Amino acid sequence: MPPAQTLPLGELVARARALAGDGPRQLLGITGAPGAGKSTLAERIVAEVGPAARLVPMDGFHLAQSELVRLGREARKGAPDTFDVNGFVSTLRRLRRLEPTSVWAPAFRRDLEEPVAGAIEVPPEVRLVVTEGNYLLLRDDPWEEVRTLLHQVWFLDLDAELRVRRLTARHEAYGKTPEQARAWALGSDEANARLVAGTADHADLVVRLADPLPG
Repeated sequence: MPPAQTLPLGELVARARALAGDGPRQLLGITGAPGAGKSTLAERIVAEVGPAARLVPMDGFHLAQSELVRLGREARKGAPDTFDVNGFVSTLRRLRRLEPTSVWAPAFRRDLEEPVAGAIEVPPEVRLVVTEGNYLLLRDDPWEEVRTLLHQVWFLDLDAELRVRRLTARHEAYGKTPEQARAWALGSDEANARLVAGTADHADLVVRLADPLPG
């Protein structure tokens, strides 16, 4: 992985605001390993930029749990082939070409562990769309088209021990036992983390936050 720059949150917000000003609409991707804090960073940036920004997370394109079971992939939920990548790419294309009407995107409900269609509205006046997810820089077909649709991609790095602790706590919060949570964090999540780490050299910026945000 390329060396990470250590930057304060305020610097990243300033860069996002500057990107939004490049118009007519800019797409910013935030990627990194599971538990790195991508969602929190993306939410903070969108909140700071204000109404001109919207968050459209990649997680909204998870396959439904029933489909993961049918396909035999439920034990690997979060791996690249457990997402509707073509749906994600199609939505990014629509967002990039700035359609005259709203684009509606799905959201992932962690309380349900399911995606919910039509949950995020992106009206035409939005000038910065932030998307976050593990695989924005993946070079495998059809994921590789994602990078071509994003104007900038930032790779968020975090100390591995802290990242695993965060993931374990997250899995416990959503119903796993401590043993199940740690097994998932060190198993499926860590396999995905190794895959994601190999994509960092395709990012515009590899960054560690000077003061890490809660995961």
